[in-house]
Amino acid sequence: MKDERITKLAARLIHHSIQLQPKERILIRGHINTKPLLKELIDEIYRVGAYPYIELEDDEISRHLLQGNVKEQLETSSQWALKKYTDIDAVIIITSEENDVEMTDVPIERHRIQGEAMNSPTLFYVNNRRWVLLNYPTNASAQKAGMNFDRYQDFLFKVCTMDYGKMEAALKPLKQLMERTDKVRIVSPGTDLTFSIKGMPAIICAGKKNLPDGEVFTAPIKESVNGRISFNAPTTYEGITFSDMELNLEKGKIIKAISNQPAKMNRILDIDEGSRFIGEFAIGINPYILEPMDDTLFDEKISGSLHLALGLAYGEADNGNRSSIHWDMVLIQRPEYGGGDIYFDDVLIRRDGVFILPELHALNPNSLKQSLFY
Repeated sequence: MKDERITKLAARLIHHSIQLQPKERILIRGHINTKPLLKELIDEIYRVGAYPYIELEDDEISRHLLQGNVKEQLETSSQWALKKYTDIDAVIIITSEENDVEMTDVPIERHRIQGEAMNSPTLFYVNNRRWVLLNYPTNASAQKAGMNFDRYQDFLFKVCTMDYGKMEAALKPLKQLMERTDKVRIVSPGTDLTFSIKGMPAIICAGKKNLPDGEVFTAPIKESVNGRISFNAPTTYEGITFSDMELNLEKGKIIKAISNQPAKMNRILDIDEGSRFIGEFAIGINPYILEPMDDTLFDEKISGSLHLALGLAYGEADNGNRSSIHWDMVLIQRPEYGGGDIYFDDVLIRRDGVFILPELHALNPNSLKQSLFY
């Protein structure tokens, strides 16, 4: 039986996220188990009068390829990918996790080679093409979220089809404030971190690049980050689950990193010169995403959260840091997670996840829910 929620999601992706126009070429990358959404997307693209192209993916096959990849092989893959992204106008990437530890036994060095080789085509489409990333519900992702499949599927479709146009309007005052700000200070249990965002653009994220969405991001001036930060949401990176992460930074560089798996964490941080610097700072505001699910696409949007990304800076807010990694780490500052403050130029703007400044009150959960349908 046809699920109208999938039809609605396909329409939201094509018309809000991508804003596809007639005769444009769009590539859709998706796992084989995303077929119900792939079919709806193809049909909606044809209704627009545009041209769909499909790439099916499989994590088991990808793991086997990663185990033996070499630089010469990946250079060919990189050239093909760059040509492909040059030839299209937009990209939709649909992940569909069946086993988040599928890549656990792939050596870090293989991930590094892969990341370096594919960095050029990835940066090309990220900075030059319209694109959107989303998750498709699976039993594995439902289990990570602590929900049964039906509840998780309903949750995912609802947070992906809310009125992101209204969210975008509500986020504009925060964007404007960030672009007027020099010094940022973050204070929480185990955290006292300062850095500058002076002159950096702030980018509203409201359903154009990710679904679900709800954040404003920028990047710290690369060598301005000093202090300590502790993250309280787990994160799985390259198939390894990390928790209790703590970073100590001097002049922008991570000089000490602690977690439940410090050796593995530091191997990732030593992967290249840029992996010990910060490429992104963002504030999350989605009022319907409240608990960490070890899924970055959701966790970085948690209401009352903030996150830093280790490694690569995005072209939209570019502090010059380059790396083969972009690793998001999330700190939730609501009272049940220990609370915390954010200061902009020594003015308190958010306490315990609640915005203090009157111009930002519309971003507090109760206010924001009133402007978004659920």
